[in-house]
Amino acid sequence: MSYSDVSPAEVKQRLRQEALSRRADLSHVFRIEASLSLADHVDQLRLADGCIVAGFWPIRDEIDPRPLLDALRKKGHRLCLPVVAEPHLIFRELTRETEFVSAGFGTQAPSPDAAELRPDVLLMPLAAFDCSGNRIGYGKGHYDMAISALEQSGPLDCVGLAYCVQEMSDVPAEPHDKPMDGILTEMGFRRF
Repeated sequence: MSYSDVSPAEVKQRLRQEALSRRADLSHVFRIEASLSLADHVDQLRLADGCIVAGFWPIRDEIDPRPLLDALRKKGHRLCLPVVAEPHLIFRELTRETEFVSAGFGTQAPSPDAAELRPDVLLMPLAAFDCSGNRIGYGKGHYDMAISALEQSGPLDCVGLAYCVQEMSDVPAEPHDKPMDGILTEMGFRRF
């Protein structure tokens, strides 16, 4: 069966499963080394001085952005993490003093006491991506809705974080899908 015989949602689900399977097959040691290497590429991001960067708390076998976030903090950027809220994600400040609460899915989020921030740069987890900047998330639409809301109040740089093995030759884009501005993998940063 060709992809032209199925809906974009079905294609995305197949690609999501394939990419997540590839990611799950990576060794534990490789995942650690790849996550650490993100910080080695921090200067390739070329972020404006003092911008606010939203990261994420990794779940399952996602690439771990915490070494990168620490490198960004050392460069003077304010950090925040997403919190699932209605009608879309909000972002709370992340500092060394931040208290965390369980946020479901095995992840942590800053407590409600943390200041809510509007990020300039959104570092996003993903299941799969292609060379045009299209991404497949986990199917809940949290980031799509957050991006749409954040773009109402100004520019937003959307950067995916992933392992190279999550790249696919072609990811279908639907009208609600916003392409990423760049991708950072263990091999470095690519701007789309």
